[in-house]
Amino acid sequence: MITIRPVSDLRNKFPEVEEAVLHSGNPVFLTKNGYGTMVLLSLDQYAALTEDVEAKLDEADVQAKENPARMTHDEVFAAARGIIHEAL
Repeated sequence: MITIRPVSDLRNKFPEVEEAVLHSGNPVFLTKNGYGTMVLLSLDQYAALTEDVEAKLDEADVQAKENPARMTHDEVFAAARGIIHEAL
């Protein structure tokens, strides 16, 4: 279930917000003046989202050192768009 709370709850009801983040297993979405402003995640949730990123960046560094070829940003984005369109 999605939890949406006003950002003022961080100051006024922090223990409740913390409980919702840590024990629901879901992020808590914060709003300010009725508009979304932030998402709170537990450290475990954040780690699950980003764990592959570090490994992929390390892999990219190794490949970049081994391959002198470089692509322009237009080539990179065109390749990315092609992969996305193939997946759809």
